[in-house]
Amino acid sequence: MKNTNELYKSTLAALESIDVKIEDIAKIVYDLQIEYNDKITLQECIDNVTKVLEKREVMHAVLTGLAIDKAVEKGEFPEPIQSIIKKDAGLYGVDEILPLGIVNLYGTIGLTNFGYLDKKKVGIIKEIDMRKRDLKNVNTFADDIVAAIAAAAAARIAHGYGDED
Repeated sequence: MKNTNELYKSTLAALESIDVKIEDIAKIVYDLQIEYNDKITLQECIDNVTKVLEKREVMHAVLTGLAIDKAVEKGEFPEPIQSIIKKDAGLYGVDEILPLGIVNLYGTIGLTNFGYLDKKKVGIIKEIDMRKRDLKNVNTFADDIVAAIAAAAAARIAHGYGDED
């Protein structure tokens, strides 16, 4: 079993393998939060994405979801689930269930942020989603995992500010 630091490095490497950097996720967090906090900085968003990614539960979800995508990409799943995941079938909801483990750590704000990002597909999430159209890349879990990390980081920030009005 890997220690937490090795697990974190593996998680970052897994995200990098799908061309996702912490800064890409932080830009989404910034866009989600700027309306509510005009003093927020991109660095604060980067710091919060990092804090979310340091949680063991999050690392496990990221590594699991991205490993499923890679295994399906290689044709390693049995039918019919291989085809269902590969084509990201509309009624296949497990790709949203796994990331809910991430957002549930941050309450209803995390959940509503995730629903918004899953529907709107902004920034790097949209780029990941578009890649699956070439049928070589499988990103069924990847886009939802990244949306969940962004949603959780935005919720983490929101929880830090409270109601000042």
